[in-house]
Amino acid sequence: MNAFVLRLGHRRGRDPRLTTHVALTARALGCDGIILSGEKDDSVMNSIKKIVEKWGGSFEIRYEGNWRKTIKNWKGRIVHLTMYGLPIREKINEIKKCKENLLVMVGSEKVPAEAYESSDWNISVTNQPHSEVAALAIFLDRLFRGKKLNKKFRNAGIKIIPQEKGKKTISL
Repeated sequence: MNAFVLRLGHRRGRDPRLTTHVALTARALGCDGIILSGEKDDSVMNSIKKIVEKWGGSFEIRYEGNWRKTIKNWKGRIVHLTMYGLPIREKINEIKKCKENLLVMVGSEKVPAEAYESSDWNISVTNQPHSEVAALAIFLDRLFRGKKLNKKFRNAGIKIIPQEKGKKTISL
């Protein structure tokens, strides 16, 4: 199964840092790419591309102004992460059984009702207000059973050497 994130409704003036964090979380925790919708933001896209060049892997980032088109053309199943959805603990085993590609939608601005209706699953990690980055991280960790936490990224130019104290990296 390949997994992509669809970032709904990105706003250039308000969301660049959070959208970047959504993309970094998606990459680090096992997704194959992210599709940005809303306002086109070359700065965010270039920032993610530079991370991939430096830290390795084959993470894809692309822009699609019309998120409805992405959903309509998606070949696979769709999960919408929302605090209004069904609890993750009740549905994660069903989602794990999915053999098809997975599109994981996360919003920024108010998400239209159509997004809820076009999803195969509307999933919550909690029914309290929270960050889409937190929801994505918890969802991906449960989906991949923690196996992506030790993922090795090919063609990396830098690697962290874990330390109890301090920071150590090596250039590859």
